[in-house]
Amino acid sequence: MKHVRLLFILAGFALVACSGNKPGKEITIRGRVTYPQPGDIVLSEVRKDSQKPYEDTIKLKFDHTFEKKIRITEPGYYKLDFYKRQFINIVLDKSDLDITADANEPDGFFEIKGSPDQDLVLQLQKIVEDAQKSEAALAIGNEFEGASREGNETKIMQLQKRYQEEIMFKAYDSAASLVRKAPVSLGLIYLLQNSSAFDKDRYFSLYLETSDRAKKEWPENLYSKEFVSYVDRLKKTAIGQPAPEISLPTPEGKVVSLSSFKGKYVLVDFWAKWCGPCRQENPNVVKAYKQFNGKGFEILGVSLDRVKQDWIAAIQEDGLVWTQVSDLKYFDCQAAKDYNIEGIPFSVLVDPNGVIIAKNLRGIDLQKKLEEVLNKKI
Repeated sequence: MKHVRLLFILAGFALVACSGNKPGKEITIRGRVTYPQPGDIVLSEVRKDSQKPYEDTIKLKFDHTFEKKIRITEPGYYKLDFYKRQFINIVLDKSDLDITADANEPDGFFEIKGSPDQDLVLQLQKIVEDAQKSEAALAIGNEFEGASREGNETKIMQLQKRYQEEIMFKAYDSAASLVRKAPVSLGLIYLLQNSSAFDKDRYFSLYLETSDRAKKEWPENLYSKEFVSYVDRLKKTAIGQPAPEISLPTPEGKVVSLSSFKGKYVLVDFWAKWCGPCRQENPNVVKAYKQFNGKGFEILGVSLDRVKQDWIAAIQEDGLVWTQVSDLKYFDCQAAKDYNIEGIPFSVLVDPNGVIIAKNLRGIDLQKKLEEVLNKKI
């Protein structure tokens, strides 16, 4: 079995922040360049607001080392440009940094020292790597290879689920415990907002706790405010919350609302013709509809297609006989925005009172959940 990719390594920023900061704090950035090039090293601030970003050059000394002192008023994201050959994204907060870089190619080696957050990331990585290398993980991997050779799709799916639940979820739970104890920092905020290691539903309490701490400790920080806003959006579609209303047209042009299904269990299923995983999951959804439709269960399909004929063709090809709606605006669909859709397939199960009770149920999990709730209803 292929190991789940290590998801604590984030796209872009190395986590080099530390909690707390006083206005006017002076940070020292020092380091060395392994392969110096003609030109300068440029340090520039990355901002999302209208304020002019800080930018300055750093001169390399004869011994290939450099040092720069910068006064910051609040934690922020910065970029080090080594001769337009290698770029390193960092966070400046409280700690002085020591950076080593090859500086001769985009994917060249670099190392950052002096950051408690970087140490936290290394701890998180070790938790995940140890789990992936454990005897239990290797045993499941061997079974997976055998099932793959046999073409046993049912067993493959069972083993994938076991790997997630018995190996990776335990590792992520341990990682979450570490994160809960870590001080609030830009690095921590970036980790939670951009890493897919922490499932937003499974670890929703972690997001709430961090948001509350950010509001208390960094009430005026731009990135803290952005994170708090991000968590507030997650709240709207959290399990236990009322499902946001959806009102969109069917292929025939009739506007249908989610609220019109009140009194039934409804699977709100976001999909599209162009989405391979959606099309692969559709047979499972069709099976669930046939089995439970007469027992108080409905489906509202919300397509993120752009072309009406593509949408209609996929409905017919996959035998999707339940209500389908779309405004053909892709991810600009208002429903996609209201449900914070970042990728599809995505689904929520709504109870007869319009409350979200489950999310992203796939295959046998959808069937089991429907059996559970519909038996209770009966």
